[in-house]
Amino acid sequence: MKLHWGKMSPFARKVMVTAHETGTDGRIELIDTRVDMASVNPQVQLANPLSKVPTLLLDDGTALYDSRVICEYLDSLAPEPVLFPQGAARWDALRLHALGDGIMDALILWRQERLKPEERRTPAWMDAFADKLGAALDQLEGNAAQLSAAPFHIGHAALGCALGYLDARFDDLNWRNGHDRLADWHAGFEARPSAIATHPAALT
Repeated sequence: MKLHWGKMSPFARKVMVTAHETGTDGRIELIDTRVDMASVNPQVQLANPLSKVPTLLLDDGTALYDSRVICEYLDSLAPEPVLFPQGAARWDALRLHALGDGIMDALILWRQERLKPEERRTPAWMDAFADKLGAALDQLEGNAAQLSAAPFHIGHAALGCALGYLDARFDDLNWRNGHDRLADWHAGFEARPSAIATHPAALT
């Protein structure tokens, strides 16, 4: 398998965390790929018309995207489900997966807005991104005990990568202030072998 990937993409990191957790990382060849919102990468677009990473190319030529589909596929290759639990726990895992992905989406759009000259930024958007992030962090802080108690699942992977991206691109926000329990949980995530192996600093 080949993965179009970028080390700073939180979605690509989530896929590789999944690969390490499921033991499929050794079967994946990483293709360092540059994509951005303002242009198209022709090589990626051959497989994914949206020209986005991550995009997984299977050995038979099939392309899988987006990260949610890729993660579930990699989990299906394990002898038993690893990150996608069954029964009632499945819905909590999928809900947190959606929350983690939503945080990543908001952060990427927010960063694009912050990169603009100040006079071209849309204040209402900036305020909305900050409000959504704050609400998500507050909810996760209130549920930190449940996060810590549950066996590691895809929701944890998504949230951990979202918070890691927050550290990488928004270090000025000091998100840990007022979120001590969530910060402790995230420290545990970053100590996992799968997180260490996929941290951008380890991939330079």
